[in-house]
Amino acid sequence: MIYEEVTSGSRTRRTLTGAARVLFALKIDGPLVIGLALIAAFGLVVLYSASGQSLSTVLRTAARFVLGTAAMLLLAQVNPNFLRRSTPWLYLAGCVLLLVVAAAGHVGLGAQRWLDLKLFRFQPSELMKLAVPMMCAWYLHERPLPPSWGSLGALAGLILLPVALVAVEPDLGTAALIAAAGALVIVLGGLRTRVMVGLLGLAAVGAFFGWNFMHDYQRKRVLTFLNPQTDPLGAGYHIIQSQIAIGSGGVFGKGWMNGSQAQLEFLPERSTDFIFAVIGEEFGLLGLLLLLSLYLFVVSRAVYLATQTQDTFARLLAGSLALTFFVYVFINAGMVTGLLPVVGVPLPLVSYGGSSVVTLLAGFGILMALYSRRKLIGS
Repeated sequence: MIYEEVTSGSRTRRTLTGAARVLFALKIDGPLVIGLALIAAFGLVVLYSASGQSLSTVLRTAARFVLGTAAMLLLAQVNPNFLRRSTPWLYLAGCVLLLVVAAAGHVGLGAQRWLDLKLFRFQPSELMKLAVPMMCAWYLHERPLPPSWGSLGALAGLILLPVALVAVEPDLGTAALIAAAGALVIVLGGLRTRVMVGLLGLAAVGAFFGWNFMHDYQRKRVLTFLNPQTDPLGAGYHIIQSQIAIGSGGVFGKGWMNGSQAQLEFLPERSTDFIFAVIGEEFGLLGLLLLLSLYLFVVSRAVYLATQTQDTFARLLAGSLALTFFVYVFINAGMVTGLLPVVGVPLPLVSYGGSSVVTLLAGFGILMALYSRRKLIGS
């Protein structure tokens, strides 16, 4: 129960229960946190199987959940006015860090994406997943909506600068997510349909010319997406094995830790990008539907919170954060099932990873801060 009735003489009033009072004091939305916790718990169970029963992997992931939860709780206390004022400085710091990565970043797995801080490695591109939508919402905060062509040009520059810096690392998956987060702010700002169609046309032209600047392995990913069987033992191997794993799971799955594709290591990247296929093989269609239902609940609740915020900056930023979470799920599920090219996007709160978990939970902390401020003003 959220409320309890207290009788004083002839009057009865409703007050918050103990648990609800704590959540209100911490500016935390209970339903949203429960949804996130259920996804994280399910993810740890799956990760134990996908990692080959590696308890250390599960414990490292759990530690990152703790760190991300701390970031979420901390950011939920921040005043939205402070968030808005600090946005340009956060964006500028992120761009500077991306330039530092380009000049002297740590190289791993053929990509230069990390800053080595001795105690840990940090990906500045993760910071831009939050900084870019914040910057776009900040820019539109005191400008008329829908945005004019001049505003669209300025927003395009704000988005494309970090996207380009991330894409050359190379990290097309993260670059796509940053671009999507910024684009969602613009769409939520009331972008006209004819303008969206025109921009999609320009994007298609840009993709045509951008093909010449892609790395060979990136081109191969696109060609393999169109026909995986052209290279079944090379670039098409990931998608083919993923589809076999999901298909063999059927409706009810083979059982936890009984998936042959995952346990016999036919499925590559099974604890990171392709963990969705592990779920399909071991828990079947029902397991996938359960997870997707949890994702749908979190996205729906986040969108609801976004609609209740107080001003343009809060609505645009909160809406973008909520819908970007959906984009994460859509891209990962799409690439694992062969509906989208493989771009290296993890399944949120389920795949093994560090920076992305903290970034996601930090984003939800910002969203709850924006919503809780609205409640305080309305009370």
